[in-house]
Amino acid sequence: MSRIISGLAGSIRLAPAPAGTRPTSDRVKESVFASLEAAGAIENADVLDLFAGTGALGLEALSRGAKSLVAIESARAALNVCLKNSASVGTALSAAGARPPMEIQLSDAVAYLASTIKEFDLVFADPPYDLDVAGKLLERVGAVLRPNGLFVLELSSKAENPALVEGMELSSEKAYGDTKVLIFRLTAQ
Repeated sequence: MSRIISGLAGSIRLAPAPAGTRPTSDRVKESVFASLEAAGAIENADVLDLFAGTGALGLEALSRGAKSLVAIESARAALNVCLKNSASVGTALSAAGARPPMEIQLSDAVAYLASTIKEFDLVFADPPYDLDVAGKLLERVGAVLRPNGLFVLELSSKAENPALVEGMELSSEKAYGDTKVLIFRLTAQ
């Protein structure tokens, strides 16, 4: 069972992912967040969690000091789990005196990127491994990232990396068994 690893809501157990949803393992999440914290990318960040599933990545960021969260999920069963988990984490954060805004939406991730006018400092995307959207996400995410913002993309370790697009640089690539995590930085707008 997944949990919030650290921060104000640390150790809260998250409701399990519904069938058909592949949550990020705690091992991968712990490593990714260690890198993000070392880069100073979480504190006071506006966070977007695409393909949110249980909400584990975005909620972990809130627990560690992010300023706000927008979570996007297209599957209603996963959205319901994400809402339940956001309520649990929200209660823990409120008890600690933090009340960051959370917005959980039923929407397609690529469509959301194409339509939103919001800007973010940190974007997570953990699409289903059989969904070939990494290139589309990388093409569109720059429009919602603030300068020097980070895009964390989780893929199958067997998947090809998406072609780099202008203004985005690959700053980190790590494999964890069958999972690969790519971290891109917006260098120009």
